[in-house]
Amino acid sequence: MKTTILSTFFLFCLIGLGWAQSDASPNIIYILADDMGIGDASCYNPEGKIKTIHIDRMANNGIKFTDAHTSSAVCTPTRYGIITGRYNWRSTLKSGVLGGFSAPLIDSDRFTVGKLLQGAGYHTGFIGKWHLGWDWAFKQEYENIDNLNTILEVDYTQPIKNGPNQVGFNFAYGFSSSLDIPPYVYIENDRVTALPEKMTVNVDDKGFWREGPTGADFEHVKVLSNLTQKAVDFIDDNAHKEKPFFLYFPLPAPHTPILPTTEFMGKSNTNMYGDFVLQVDDVVGKIVAELERKGVLDNTLLIFTSDNGCSPKANFAELAKVGHDPSDGFRGHKADIYEGGHRVPFIVQWPAKIAGGKTTEQIICTTDFMATVADILDQEMPKNAGEDSFSFLKVLNGAIDAEVRPSVIHHSIEGRFAIRKGNWKLIAWPGSGGWTAPRSAKELVSLPIMQLFDLSKDPAEQTNLIEDFPEVASLLKKEMISLIKNGRSTPGPKLKNDGQEIWNEVRWAYEAQ
Repeated sequence: MKTTILSTFFLFCLIGLGWAQSDASPNIIYILADDMGIGDASCYNPEGKIKTIHIDRMANNGIKFTDAHTSSAVCTPTRYGIITGRYNWRSTLKSGVLGGFSAPLIDSDRFTVGKLLQGAGYHTGFIGKWHLGWDWAFKQEYENIDNLNTILEVDYTQPIKNGPNQVGFNFAYGFSSSLDIPPYVYIENDRVTALPEKMTVNVDDKGFWREGPTGADFEHVKVLSNLTQKAVDFIDDNAHKEKPFFLYFPLPAPHTPILPTTEFMGKSNTNMYGDFVLQVDDVVGKIVAELERKGVLDNTLLIFTSDNGCSPKANFAELAKVGHDPSDGFRGHKADIYEGGHRVPFIVQWPAKIAGGKTTEQIICTTDFMATVADILDQEMPKNAGEDSFSFLKVLNGAIDAEVRPSVIHHSIEGRFAIRKGNWKLIAWPGSGGWTAPRSAKELVSLPIMQLFDLSKDPAEQTNLIEDFPEVASLLKKEMISLIKNGRSTPGPKLKNDGQEIWNEVRWAYEAQ
């Protein structure tokens, strides 16, 4: 009798334990590649010449989004949107990117995805490229701290202020900007890990970085490997602790300087950029392998995406000669308002909850991460937070045809706007708003002031239908004006945008009312 009672007791304990494990909050890892085009992942572009076996395996084991967009066509603004769930142009940064010495773009009192997860009991970490600004201890006052080519005097023995730790990350390790923008020093939490001992520079086209102070432990070619090991160590340290973990892992690659390690040189049979993409793919493989080794892969929500389209530094002409297109037929590239600037690979894997091998055509934006995480954890966000974040949990749960958001606003490096709704895309500018033609005043002067495309029939954005469908353009313009002026695109009270309320790039919209 006692044996039966004990057996029954242990059975209930095991059932209860199994239920608790399967329903436990998932670990979350967000891998953000830097300047990787949608055509650089072979699960999106099987005709391409770069074979990303680890990213493809993620897609086979999870869900692939084919109509995913960054909130901007360049890096700083996209990162702002991921962390805050808010369109970047609602911040004080209306165009361009921050420099390595810039002040923080995210206010320390703003609600972030890191703070959301801390409140839900997570141990949160950032490892990699920050590029959202923090406060350095300057040795003198400067009028302009945002110039990418200016070296400022900093007391590197002093802690930084208002960095990742202040916006929701318990642990932080990385550097302030891109690997081609100084200073080149690592920080761990609020301290520089090794003082600058020298100035370094590289004038090679693909391997370019600007001259700047470089820490004794900072070697450009080894940065990606170093960050990957730090990420693996973070998983190893936190996999079996009481708290689930969140790792925000923004890579510095395949952005310039394009510096694949010896192991990957020549591996892609394309060019150095293709080799660097394969090194990024290998990073994904190492993260998955560590999750498997620690036995936590099944209940880890793993996301892979890029911060914008591929940079022209990849050398599109060189890649075309071997039959590879980083934009996979979409017009434009990094910086542009066209699809090649902001349509990116976006893959979600969560073995415990997501059936693998799924593809969805639903439109999502990188700002949607916050609302999705809140939905998964049944957390409520403040009414003045996540203003442009829509949950795509229903898609993850199997409703691959369920609409996530009614529309999305795109933004280019020049601060130009576009709105996408269904198959229609209205660009509130006559050109690319970025780095591809048409961009000069001479090119733009004779063009219609706006562009309208039906992406279901013209995904390459070759035929401007602005004169053929004026009523469609009018409705899209009104919706964009409303979304801009309301301070949010999600339901809730009207909010204010930061900085100047009326910008030159949308002045036509206000004057047209």
